[in-house]
Amino acid sequence: MGKVTGFLEIDRQVQKYEPASDRIRHFREFTLPMSDKEVEKQAARCMDCGIPYCHGPTGCPVHNQIPDWNDLVYNGDWESAIRNLHSTNNFPDWTGRICPAPCEEACTLNLEDIPVAIKTIEQAIADKAYETGQIRPHPPEKKTGKRVAIIGSGPAGMAAAQQLGRAGHDVHVFERESRPGGLMRFGIPDFKIEKHYIDRRADQMRGEGVTFHCGVNVGVDKKVDELLSEFDAVLYCGGSELPRPAGIPGTELQGVHDAMPYLVQQNKRVGGEDIQSAAWPSEPILAGGKHVVVVGGGDTASDCIGTAFRQGAVRVTQLDIRPQPPEREDKLTVWPYWATKMRTSSSQAEGAEREFQVATLEFIGEEGVLVGVRCCEVDDKRKPVPGTEFVIRADLAFIAIGFAGPRKEGVIGELGERLKTVVDARHSTNVEANDRDYRTSLDRLFAAGDVRRGQSLVVWAIREGRQAAASIDDYLMGSTVLPR
Repeated sequence: MGKVTGFLEIDRQVQKYEPASDRIRHFREFTLPMSDKEVEKQAARCMDCGIPYCHGPTGCPVHNQIPDWNDLVYNGDWESAIRNLHSTNNFPDWTGRICPAPCEEACTLNLEDIPVAIKTIEQAIADKAYETGQIRPHPPEKKTGKRVAIIGSGPAGMAAAQQLGRAGHDVHVFERESRPGGLMRFGIPDFKIEKHYIDRRADQMRGEGVTFHCGVNVGVDKKVDELLSEFDAVLYCGGSELPRPAGIPGTELQGVHDAMPYLVQQNKRVGGEDIQSAAWPSEPILAGGKHVVVVGGGDTASDCIGTAFRQGAVRVTQLDIRPQPPEREDKLTVWPYWATKMRTSSSQAEGAEREFQVATLEFIGEEGVLVGVRCCEVDDKRKPVPGTEFVIRADLAFIAIGFAGPRKEGVIGELGERLKTVVDARHSTNVEANDRDYRTSLDRLFAAGDVRRGQSLVVWAIREGRQAAASIDDYLMGSTVLPR
C-alpha cells in the first residue's frame, strides 16, 4: 500500500489528453505524461484494503503485484518498482498504454468511483525505467542446448520467447509480417501505442539471444512439420484474425470492408511500409471527405473511428446493437468484476455519433458502390421493431463485430484434422489446448494466446505466453523455475 491516509487526502488524477481538435491531426500518442511527483502522489492513494482484488483473479490477468509497486513508487524507489513489475509482466510499457485496466475496476476505491490510477502508474514506471537505462538485455548465464520455435510475434509469442530465451533455450520466432509485433503492431493504431515501443523490446530480446525470422508465413513458406523436425518444441501463437461473418446483405459493395484490413493499411502507412501484402489484399481504403459508418461497439470499432477522423472523415456514425448501458453500475451486484456501463473511448470523444439498440439490416448501393446503410431499432431480444427503419448516408462502412478464430490458411490449413480445434461460447473456432500445459493434439506442438482462447486483451496474451513458456521449459527440462 502507499500512504495510510492517502486515499482520504489525495484526489484521483490520471493522464490528460491533447484536445481532440489537435490530436486528430496526427497519428502519434496524445497522452500528456504526469511528473514523477504527481505519480508518487497517485501511488500514495493505494489503501490497506485487506484483500487486494486488483491483482487477484477478478483484476489483473498477469497478477501484477499492484499494492507492492504502488508502495515502492510512493517511497521513491522506482528501480525496485520496475523489478517488481517485470516479475509478473514482460511488457508493462505496452499494457500501461493499451490495457483497459480491469485492475482499476476491481480496486476497492472503485466502490466510490475513484480507483487508484493503476494504469497511469504502470506506464510511468516502465517509461522511467527506459529513461534511466534499467531496461536492457538479460541473457542467460548458460544455454540448455534445446531449440524452440515460436509461430507468431504478437504479445503471446513475444512473452513466451523472452521467458524461454532467458531460461537458456535457443528461441526462433517466425513472423508472417515484415516486423515483429503481430496485430499489436499492425492492428492497434499508433495513436494508442507507437510502434517504437515494440521495436525496443524486440531489440532487448535479440540481445538475450532470441532470433526473429520476419516475412515467413508458417504453413505456406515453411511447413509446420519442418519446424517440428528441426526444433525440440514449437509454440503456435498465431492470433485470432478471421473476421466474424456479419450476414448483412450488401457486404460485396465497393466501400464495405472488414475492420482489420483498414487498420492494418493505415498502420503500414504510418510505418512507411507497402500497404499491400498477401495476408491483407485490398485496394487502398481512405476515409478522407467521406461519411463513415462503423458497425460494432468494441475496441476494434473504436480504432476505426479514430483512424477515420485522422484521415479526414466528414462524419462517423457507430452502430451498436446493444442497448445503451447505464451511466453508473450497481456496485453491490457487479464489483469487483468488469462492469457494463456507459464508456466513451478517446476516439468516440473525437466526434462520433453513437446509435444504440440499432440493427444493421442492409448496405445500400448504387451501381455496385455503397451509398447508405439501412437500419432499424431493436427490442431487448434484438428483434426489429416495426416502423423504426431509417437510412444513414455512407460512403464507407466497416464491420467490426469480432473475430471467429485463427486464419484457415497457414498452420490450420497445413495440419488439417491432425490439429484438434474447439468451438467456444462465442462460436469461435480455436486450437484445442488447456491452460495448464498448453499442449495441442500434436506431439511437441503447443498453442497459446488468442489462437487458443479466442480474441482477448493484450494482457491475457502475455499471461498465456508466460504460462506456455513455463510448460515448454518443464517439458524440455523435466522441471522449470519460470513463473506461471
